[in-house]
Parts: sequence; C-alpha cells; structure tokens
Amino acid sequence: MKLRALIVDDEYPARQELRYALSRIDNVEVVGEATNAQEALMLIKALDYSVLFLDIAMPGMNGLELGSVIQELPRPPYIIYVTAYDEYAVKAFDVNAVDYILKPIDEKRLRKAIAKVMRLMQGANGEVAATAEPRPEPLARIDRIPAEKNGKTVLVAEGDIVFAFTEGDAVYLKTYSDKFLTRFTLKELEARLNPNIFFRTHRCFIVNLHKVKEIIPYFNGTYSLVVEDKEKSEVPLSRAQAKKLRRILGF
Repeated sequence: MKLRALIVDDEYPARQELRYALSRIDNVEVVGEATNAQEALMLIKALDYSVLFLDIAMPGMNGLELGSVIQELPRPPYIIYVTAYDEYAVKAFDVNAVDYILKPIDEKRLRKAIAKVMRLMQGANGEVAATAEPRPEPLARIDRIPAEKNGKTVLVAEGDIVFAFTEGDAVYLKTYSDKFLTRFTLKELEARLNPNIFFRTHRCFIVNLHKVKEIIPYFNGTYSLVVEDKEKSEVPLSRAQAKKLRRILGF
C-alpha cells in the first residue's frame, strides 16, 4: 500500500526538501504540491489523498485554519504538520493532526509519522479501510506543557519547570522567574511529567528534583526543599513522601 501525499508549503526549498525526504521512503508517493491553502483545497477536493504534509505559517489562510476546514470534508486526509514553529503543537490537537514535525526534517522522525498513518489506514485484514471514517491518533508526547499567561498559550519546557503547585482552585507552573496557569489538575500533571525527574512532594506540590538545592528538616518527619528559582522558594515535603524521597536519594 502506498500513501498518496500532498505537500503544502509556500516556500519552494521547503517543498523540495520534504519531497526528497519522502522519495527515500518506499510506501509514500508525492502526487501533488500546493503553495497555499486555496490551492490545497482545490487539489484535495479533486483527488483522494491519503496524507497531507502541511506547513503552518503561510500567506492567507494558515495551516491550522486549513486543517480545521479539511475536517469538515467527507473523508479528510490525515494531517502531518511540518513546521519551523513548536508553539502551535497544542492547537494541532484541535484539527486531529496525526503528528507534528519540526524543521529541519529528521528522516527517522518522518518515518515514524508515516508509520503512524499506515497503522491508521490498516483494516482488520491489513487492507486499506475504504469505508471507515479516519480516526487519527493523538500527537506523540512532547516535553512541553501548555500553560497560559497574559491571554496567550505558552509551551513550557519540562526542564524549565522548577515546581508545580495548587493555589485555590488553580494549578500553576513555576519556572526560574515566572508563573504560568495551567488547565491540568495536579494529578494530571503528575501523569504527564517525566517521573524520573518530577516528584510529588505534597498533595499540593510537584517538584523537579534537578532543581532542588537544599533539604531542610522541619518537624514530625517533614522537610522543606529549597529550590533553584529566583525567590529560592521552599517546597513542603510531607512525612509520607519524605520516606520515598529518602529512598530515592539515599539519605
């Protein structure tokens, strides 16, 4: 089975680079190129494409807007975003993108994205599911947490998070000098963050162990963790969690 691919990018060198990368993958055939959303829509309505490799920053209708329009079609192609901007990854979920690849293109990453589309197109007997409604998978996990500040969505790198905490009914991410509101519960954040780095110290706190500078005994077997943010904040460590952390750190 070969995937019929359409490349949509307003920059000729970017289209050529992607076409070359796809030419090295046996089960993909590039059968069309478009320089903007309007051209792409015309081609998609004229031919049944399997997958659309779509840039985001384009003149006129951008790639996210085009992705939204495509979802209204009877049998939309699967969408793989190929872009130089990582800040749009979260919004790509809204248009059921299968994957999100950053430029410059890594061939191994590209092959993984195509393999994902192939899996989606397989029926129970290994043939293309001709009548099935496409059901895109969610994007692969990235080490960014969407949060909000000043009305904008910000993708906060996991490595920049010093600790996460609850304040009232809200959950925040604390970086060295900033604080960002999230839409996650602390439990959801705990499941999303790297468990080898982040540790639930208290029912209201998760800390990045790489950012802990000092461990100070408090009382009744509890501690305070001094972390490496601008304020040298102290994060509470409950007695139950202190036992776990002592085993992890060996003290």
